[in-house]
Amino acid sequence: MNKEALISVIEKTIPYKRYGKVIRVVGLMIESEGPAANIGEVCYIHTSSDKGEPILAEVVGFQNEKIILMPYREVNEVGSGCLVEATGNPLNVKVGRSLIGHVLDPLGKPLLDGEALPKGLTGYQTERKPPNPLSRPTIRQPLQVGVRAIDGFLSMGIGQRVGLFAGSGVGKSTLLGMIARNSNADVNIIALIGERGREVREFIEHDLGEEGLKKSIIVAATSDQPALMRIRGAYTATAISEYFREQGFNVNLMMDSVTRVAMAQREIGLAVGEPPTTKGYTPSVFSILPKLLERAGTVENGSITGFYTVLVDGDDMNEPIADAVRGILDGHIVLDRKIAERGQYPAINVLKSISRVMNVITTDEHQQIATKLRTLLAVYEENNELISIGAYKKGTNPEVDLAVASYPNIVSFLKQGVYEQVSFEETVQMMKNLVQ
Repeated sequence: MNKEALISVIEKTIPYKRYGKVIRVVGLMIESEGPAANIGEVCYIHTSSDKGEPILAEVVGFQNEKIILMPYREVNEVGSGCLVEATGNPLNVKVGRSLIGHVLDPLGKPLLDGEALPKGLTGYQTERKPPNPLSRPTIRQPLQVGVRAIDGFLSMGIGQRVGLFAGSGVGKSTLLGMIARNSNADVNIIALIGERGREVREFIEHDLGEEGLKKSIIVAATSDQPALMRIRGAYTATAISEYFREQGFNVNLMMDSVTRVAMAQREIGLAVGEPPTTKGYTPSVFSILPKLLERAGTVENGSITGFYTVLVDGDDMNEPIADAVRGILDGHIVLDRKIAERGQYPAINVLKSISRVMNVITTDEHQQIATKLRTLLAVYEENNELISIGAYKKGTNPEVDLAVASYPNIVSFLKQGVYEQVSFEETVQMMKNLVQ
């Protein structure tokens, strides 16, 4: 390091530490008198019974000149008068290519006890601004997802952001695992937010598999962790994705699920005194969603293609979070429980789903074939009741006759085994064969 760089580091160094003290703990909140700190800044809470390790907490608000902190883990040893030390910095995590294949917690540390981080990593801030809208190249290249229903009917572009909307148990995690294994992206960053503890290992071993893990980094925040940790899981995964995008990679960012991020933010908002609005969600929920989701997308030398699952209550696609996320993203894929109940997996309802960039990234021939097959599906669905009870007579309507004849083949095309691999070109060729 040269002389000028050393002087710059010395000038930025704060020669003193700022302290405050804990005066009250209520529920999720720790109230402190001092130190001087900003929203989002990380502080250390020093306790005598914590084996010498301070507790990490984040500044989430202010009240009557008091600082409101939220810890990154459950704490029982914080008492009145504990010292609170300001760090002057927001949360930073260590990132680098050697993280590929690892499972991390929301603070960027290995989730497995006793495991050490690989060497050669660099510090990276988790709170970052979305790219300038005018610096984003337009989406022009298709992304091979490896799922026929998506590549054929809902073609995605490199740098697109799409939502997977479904109720519980319809196959969101399985679909994410298929995309992670079959996609032609360079690296997958997978954020498991609010998952059951049992499901993390299950997802890694069964849905993702050894092949998928070789090009993936997983950030897991289970449902038993504090709300702040669940939110940090989403931000940490997005920051790691941004690091790889800056290195020139095409990244798949998969977040399961955005709904649990919103629920965690609602917990924090209510704890700091925000008024509940739509279905109990606080205003901050609807302000952080676009800031988080807009961070994905294209830049000059790389891209982040976002897959965000949305857990819809009671299969209601118009509940507040689903409605807000659908308005921000570049498309939505609806997983239908009725389709799953009849054994068609992945249970994608192509008639209710849309990709907003498909017309830009696919050929005219591909679009015409997809439109024709979609029309046949729609005609069959409209007349399904008449066909089911035998009230429709063959020859009454040529279009319905064609839909009835084509329907089994279209459904067979949409069905796909969990470990069945298919390329984008093979999918388009199969669609041509269907039409012929």
